[in-house]
Amino acid sequence: MARLSFIGREQVLKHDFEAQKIFTEIEDAFGMVPNLFKTYSHFPPLLKANWNKVKAVMMQGSLSRKTKEAIALLVSMDNGCAYCVAAHTAALKSIGVTEKEINIIENEIEKSMFTEKERSLIAFVRKANKDPNKITDEEFEELRKRGATDSEIVEALGVMELFTSFNKFLDSLKVEIDF
Repeated sequence: MARLSFIGREQVLKHDFEAQKIFTEIEDAFGMVPNLFKTYSHFPPLLKANWNKVKAVMMQGSLSRKTKEAIALLVSMDNGCAYCVAAHTAALKSIGVTEKEINIIENEIEKSMFTEKERSLIAFVRKANKDPNKITDEEFEELRKRGATDSEIVEALGVMELFTSFNKFLDSLKVEIDF
């Protein structure tokens, strides 16, 4: 059971014009306002900051949406966040990834349809999520040999950073899955 109530659209409409605009943007992007953002609306500055970060990290940059959704899914699996696993499984399906492909992403990334560079970035980010202090200079050089730019490395790590924080937030508050 969720530890906090959600602040729905009706409540936001009564109290905070900026949060209203953010809810409209979120609904336009996802077709709904996920419970994650309804929970963040208890503290509107955090709602705004995290929505802006989602837009920057997930909707901009050079990495494909599929790569970013796979990173979000795998980081969330590694962190044990059922909410984000459900959300990003649904997101992958919404862009045409089949259940079989998702299973390959989850269990045999080396057999996935990602490019060698994308697979390398995904593996790197998973290692960074699990044990960032064991990342070596050689691993950075290997990423570069496979074509990853510094910008793409930061972008991939930014996806990890975003979802690691979402994972901790959602799990601490036991936010109900709505995907």
